[in-house]
Amino acid sequence: MLVEEELAKSSVNKDTLLTIGVFDGVHLGHKYLISQLKKQARLQNLLSGLITFRQHPQEILSPQSKLPFLTDLFQRTNLLKNEGIEDIITLSFTRELAQLSARQFLSLLKKYIRMRGLVIGYDFALGQNKEGNTNTLSALGQEMGFSVTVIPPIVIDGEVVSSTAIRNALSEGDMKRVQNLIGRPFRLYGRVIPGAGRGIELDFPTANLDIDPEQALPAEGVYATWCYIDDKTYQSVTNIGKRPTFGNGQLTVEIYLLDYHGDLYEQELKIDIIQRLRSEKKFNTVEELKKQITKDIEQGRAIFKSKVENLWIPVKKL
Repeated sequence: MLVEEELAKSSVNKDTLLTIGVFDGVHLGHKYLISQLKKQARLQNLLSGLITFRQHPQEILSPQSKLPFLTDLFQRTNLLKNEGIEDIITLSFTRELAQLSARQFLSLLKKYIRMRGLVIGYDFALGQNKEGNTNTLSALGQEMGFSVTVIPPIVIDGEVVSSTAIRNALSEGDMKRVQNLIGRPFRLYGRVIPGAGRGIELDFPTANLDIDPEQALPAEGVYATWCYIDDKTYQSVTNIGKRPTFGNGQLTVEIYLLDYHGDLYEQELKIDIIQRLRSEKKFNTVEELKKQITKDIEQGRAIFKSKVENLWIPVKKL
């Protein structure tokens, strides 16, 4: 059984207080749960451990319904490491794992990673058909000899912090709300690939990013963004959409770096999406489009100036 093989590879050598989940986005709700896990682990002299999954369970259980991810496995793992978890275990979520009962899965955790307790969210469930809800897990804990601590949700501006809430905010292009829920700007990674060359023709050369098709994206439109190249940060304006004036209907992510001169082809870029400037629009002439791009850049510069004056500092981690 794959899950048993993966757990057996764990190097845990101490009793563990554990949390389990996908942790997509590593948002403020996740961070609060992790902070409580670490606090309790210190008080009980236990190792703080976390299990995450390579695949979102919905990808296996409901493959017909696509669920875009907020952070890929690489981003997620690094963000979790930054939270100070002592041991992070990554498991493959398979149909075989999904068919295990809560008792069977918990028995494996006790056997291979010396689980002494669980710290879980209020809506957590595991096991076949999600039978292992908080009440069931508490009962199993008493029977099998481990503690269960349920962490209440974090509420911001009347909204429960969740990955679903973040996806909803992204779909509306509400980047302020996204940042409030995540606790940092929303970040995209991508390698620069060849484009149609329209940006050069317009005197605004852009970098086309190769973004994972399963990556969650903000609503189509133009955004003020920070771009990171090596150790340098650049102001930028990014278009996410289908380029209705010249495009072929394919969704693209194009970034124009302000005050940058150089070849970006094949470079890996990171961009933080700060604020939506406008929705996409089809222009009748090239001159109309150029005038609008000039306005977008001016608006972007004003936003960046405002952020700097208010001591907003770009996030460079990862």
